[in-house]
Amino acid sequence: MLCSLQSTEIVSVYFLGRIFNFTFMAQSRYSVASMSADYVVVGSLREPKLNAVRSALSASRPWFHAASPAEVIGVDVPSDVRSTPLSRVETMRGARNRVQSLQKIARERNEPWRFFVGLEGGLDVVNFYGERRVFLESWVYVADQAGVGHYGQSGAIALPEVLATQVVDDGIDLSDAIDAYAGVQGIRNNLGAWGVLTRGLITREEAFRIATINALSPFFRAQSSAAASA
Repeated sequence: MLCSLQSTEIVSVYFLGRIFNFTFMAQSRYSVASMSADYVVVGSLREPKLNAVRSALSASRPWFHAASPAEVIGVDVPSDVRSTPLSRVETMRGARNRVQSLQKIARERNEPWRFFVGLEGGLDVVNFYGERRVFLESWVYVADQAGVGHYGQSGAIALPEVLATQVVDDGIDLSDAIDAYAGVQGIRNNLGAWGVLTRGLITREEAFRIATINALSPFFRAQSSAAASA
């Protein structure tokens, strides 16, 4: 059985007074025979998402009592929602759709994946006392082999009105709008809209890392409870 992995090329870009490394990916293939006992499959090939899951798993490892780090596998699957979801529900649905596609692949190929992770960024449009507020959110859905799943969210940051108008009203994809806003191409492959709007204090990867930890938390809470009652 073969799974997807990425080779990368890194290009440094000066932006907002800082140097950011932009990672470009090329798919390669490898055999599952070389993988460790626990592996986590992610419904994306984008490096910020994969790194977010790796970092979240590393931080959560003591709570899972894991003897060795889990292997993170990237598989390109569709979200079946708009490229920029325009509601919290749509963003959450996109994350879950990715997981369901991964579960289908696992059944068809008999893959030994322990956790399935779907990550989706989108907008939450709120009418607050007659004023429209548009927030960027990062959502993660994690399911285990038994089909038990949990959501996690990163928090939210308000979009400037110029970006909100372009994306919500004019139908421009956020990845294109943020590139034009920042004057840099390929923003979502590195610091993301989060990084642009926070001047690099919170990147796309960090937002997804927090959301992934939040989605994983019910699993290690349950494991801790089971260990305590044993």
